[in-house]
Formats: sequence, C-alpha cells, structure tokens
Amino acid sequence: MSKTYNITLLPGDGIGPEVITESVKVLDAVAEKAGFELKYTTCNAGGAAIDAHNDPMPDSVVETCKASNAVLLGAVGGPKWDALTGAMRPESGLLKIRKELGAFANLRPVTVPESLAENSPLRPETVAGLDLFTVRELTGGIYFGEPRGTEGEGDDRKSWNTMVYSVGEIKRVARVAFEWARKRRNKVTSVDKANVLDVSRLWRDTVIELHQAEYSDVELDHLYIDNAAMQMVINPRQFDVILTGNIFGDILSDTSATLGGSLGLLPSASVGGPVGIFEPVHGSAPDIAGQGKANPFAMILSAGMMLDTLGEDAAANAIRAGVKQVLDDGYRSGDLWREGNKLASTTELGDLVKTATLAAM
Repeated sequence: MSKTYNITLLPGDGIGPEVITESVKVLDAVAEKAGFELKYTTCNAGGAAIDAHNDPMPDSVVETCKASNAVLLGAVGGPKWDALTGAMRPESGLLKIRKELGAFANLRPVTVPESLAENSPLRPETVAGLDLFTVRELTGGIYFGEPRGTEGEGDDRKSWNTMVYSVGEIKRVARVAFEWARKRRNKVTSVDKANVLDVSRLWRDTVIELHQAEYSDVELDHLYIDNAAMQMVINPRQFDVILTGNIFGDILSDTSATLGGSLGLLPSASVGGPVGIFEPVHGSAPDIAGQGKANPFAMILSAGMMLDTLGEDAAANAIRAGVKQVLDDGYRSGDLWREGNKLASTTELGDLVKTATLAAM
C-alpha cells in the first residue's frame, strides 16, 4: 500500500451506524483497488456518547479525531434525548467537534441526475443534470458575533445580535470556494447583501480583491441573497460554486437541499482545519433504524468527498459514478421509490454501489 489514512468513525444514533457500515464497505473496496489503506477507529458521539459517557462529545473522542486524517460522522440525536438541554444535547457535540477541528467552511454539493429529476418539487427539466456546490462560512457571522444580548421589560424588551466578519475570515473561506471551482466548472457566485449591509460590502470587496490577486482564471459574479434565493428556484443549473456567509449559507444550502427531492442523497463536509468532518445532510431517522430501510447514498457520497480532500480523486470520482449507475439502473431506497423502481434494502444498496464503483475504476 502506498498510503495509509487514519479515519475516525462516529456512527452516532438512529440509522447512523447502518449507513456508516455501507460507506466503509465501499471505501474498503476502492482503497484496495486504488492501492491505499484506510485504518478505522470507532468512537461514540451524540446520544450514544451521552448514554456511554454522559457527554455528547467527550474530550477523548475529540483527541482521537484530531489525531486522524478525517472523520466520518453518521447522524446524531433522537427523541430519547430530546429533553436534554444546552451542552448535554446530542447536537452540541457537533458544534464542539467542528470548533475543535477548526472547521470554518461547510461544503454542500447537490446533484440531480436525470434519473431522479422527477422526484424534485421543481419541473424535471429545471433540475435534470443539476450540479451545484455551496461553500458556507461556518464559524463566524451573526451566529457567533458579539455583542449579543437581551434587555428591558414589556414593550421595551429588545434583543440584538452582531454580524461580524474580518478580512481574514472572508479570505480563507473564499479560497476554499475558488479552489473547488478550479476542480469543477471554474465559476464562483458570491452571495451577499452589499446594497444594505456594511459587513456585506467588506465581504464583496475582499472577495473581489482576492479574486484579482490569486484567482483571476476563475469566473466570478455576485448576487444579493434575495435574488440568489429566487434564482435557485428559477434556474438552479446556472450555478457552479456558491460562496456565502454563515446565515445566508444556512438558507441557501437548505434551499438547494430540496431540489433533488430527498435529503438521503446529499453529502456534506465541514473543513478548514487539518482534519475534515464528512457527514450526510439527513438526520438520524430513529423511526426506521434497524429495519434495513435507511438510504446510504448520502453517507457513501460523503465518504467520496473525504477521499477528495485526501487527494484520492480517482477513487472519489469512482464512488460518485457508482452511486449514479445504481440510481440510473432504477434501484431505490424507500424514500426515493416510485412505481417502476426497484426497492432495495440498505445493505443491498451498499453492495450495488460497491460493485458499480469498482466497475468504474
């Protein structure tokens, strides 16, 4: 083996362990054929960690993640832990690990192959062949800005949050977007509200200056957030890479997630520090856990994104080709199934993707 990568697995809760199992199955197959090795360490996270350690993200798990090359995360949370509050909630563990690993950029690719266009809430011809990629700043902006607070009583009671970005924060996430655009169709659309917000004017000026200095080979345009949201519904295929701040990215990435008709197809990554976190967009779906009904596609595609960042591009592309082939062949999990499709279990879909992926290599 030419290279060895240490991967921390955080299966989590609900269907998390099931989809992690299928992603590892595919990863091991492509690694063997491509000539690299993956070594796994499995740790508890979320509700499983609360049950085992009374902590949704124990410090020992954080240290294991920091010592690895990448983290694969299944899903966390469920009704069992809904009564918990604050730092004890399963989701608090996600915020902790993202902060500890310095993951300042969230990556959300959305693809809609022609075979799935009919599942979209939009007209099939609007989304067929869609391939867009949102880069969202994840650790700054209005969600983290200071000062924040509440004061007063009655009708005079008021609250405030502060939307803050520095030039350095903007540059580092913009570089992520430009670098991904170079791997794709070489276009970045930066989304802001520069006609109203001072912070957005700084955002736009900084992106323009960085583009001119380092990325003039990449096409760059700008949209206000309201127009960008409208364009995502009217003509989403115009976008290649969308670059935007935390709150606007929260809105746009969730909007784009609806275009394919199912969260079960959408991978994501949180990157920026030395170790990236790769996870499906969907939740833990405890109502179907353990029944073989979970859709493993998003988790498998998240594993493909992990290989991208590790420099194993050929293996990553083969995984994406394998998933597309299985979908083109008509195989579906329950959330995607329509009359005329072939319903398959979680394990069956993992086996099919494994076979199709190896065939694509």
